[in-house]
Amino acid sequence: MGSFRENGTQLDISTRIKLNNGVEMPLFGLGVFQAKVGGEVENAVKTALNHGYRKIDTATAYRNERGVGNGIKMSSIPREEVFLTSKVRNEDQGYHSTLAAFEKSLDELQTDYLDLYLIHWPRGKRSLGTWKAMEELYKKERIRAIGVSNFLEYHLEDLLRTSEVIPAINQVEYHPELLQPELYDYCKSRGIQFQAWRPIMQGKVNNIEEICALADKYGKTPVQITLRWNVQKKIPTIPKSVKEERIISNADIYDFQLSKEDIQSIDKLNKNKPLVPYQYKISFLIRALFIHKPKLHLTKLLVHSFTKKTQKAFYYLFYKRYYLLFLVDINSSIDWGGQPIF
Repeated sequence: MGSFRENGTQLDISTRIKLNNGVEMPLFGLGVFQAKVGGEVENAVKTALNHGYRKIDTATAYRNERGVGNGIKMSSIPREEVFLTSKVRNEDQGYHSTLAAFEKSLDELQTDYLDLYLIHWPRGKRSLGTWKAMEELYKKERIRAIGVSNFLEYHLEDLLRTSEVIPAINQVEYHPELLQPELYDYCKSRGIQFQAWRPIMQGKVNNIEEICALADKYGKTPVQITLRWNVQKKIPTIPKSVKEERIISNADIYDFQLSKEDIQSIDKLNKNKPLVPYQYKISFLIRALFIHKPKLHLTKLLVHSFTKKTQKAFYYLFYKRYYLLFLVDINSSIDWGGQPIF
């Protein structure tokens, strides 16, 4: 897959960055969100590892941890050479439930430790209990590094007030149209490493004129240009694919270097525009406000009958720039009878 020296430093698929606790994490890896349980995720993981990947990112909510563990075993790569990440899902947050969820993840992944464990989404006070549990697991060396995902500045402020360990990672949606510069600067000032999920915008980078022009200039694909942009900015990235040719192609980004001007041209595409579909957000809102309040049948029917245009307007009213975080905070402060909405 080649390598390229940047500022005298070799940059290739094995390149690692040092987290705030000294642990080194690969800059490039494979995400397995929506990879199907069984052969699909197993083959994706095995293929990636056998082609040089050394970081695999999964989560309990993806329901494919067992397949990830199988894929690692099916590969020719020893477990200790794989940087393995999982995440505690919302319904498992809280001190005791997080400890139990962690043990279950280890069982599913068929390992006795994790390299990185993240809080998948912020959930107010529950996340504080989750973090306490994760700190204990970290101190017992059951986890090499701990972090968060989808946290904004005020979520991090709440966490840092009581934490003993500063998060090593904040994994967020990050791509050419969503740079989140204020959050990036906040994390950088506190030694929290940004990590990108959805880096290629579910393939939508193939339709961005400026990126397509750069692809022609460098003889690469728009996806490769975007992933190279991430890597040169030292933003760890985890593109998802289950097809062998795409897994290989995604990593074929180490035989060229974007100019400083071209990196800046991609940065200028930022619109602070998340890609979480508004239909998902509306469905979460319905579940929070109505499904868990069964007496409100009439209101629930009215919301279900919204046109897409009305739903979209509703989305912009409540969620623009903050996607699910508004709702997650509601869920943190209201008692839903012990039943989390996610």
